[in-house]
Amino acid sequence: MKLKMGFALIAAASLSACVSSPPPRQMAAAPQPQGVEGNWVDPNGIVSTFQAGTFNTRASDSNALLASGTYTTLSPTMVEINMTSLVRKTQSRVNCALVSQSQLNCTQDSGAQFSLSRRG
Repeated sequence: MKLKMGFALIAAASLSACVSSPPPRQMAAAPQPQGVEGNWVDPNGIVSTFQAGTFNTRASDSNALLASGTYTTLSPTMVEINMTSLVRKTQSRVNCALVSQSQLNCTQDSGAQFSLSRRG
């Protein structure tokens, strides 16, 4: 009886050594941002937000609203912004090209150009 019990324990121990633990769970990668949705920043630290067709720009230090408006996606890489500057009390149209997932190059209807970088 002791012999059978010993073999059973050895067999159980051997079997458990063959059973591997489940593979480690892989972390899902964060989804890549699509289009211009999200927060962008200019070289001066001013933050522009594109969200569901609305656009606004805020000062980085005070969070004061500087400009607001709407945007339209013209293609996967082009957007048009119609905005009102609350500082200058002017309206303008801006065309922006998404040159990479982290850079947006824009041209105002006045011809002025600027770039925005995606803010993580």
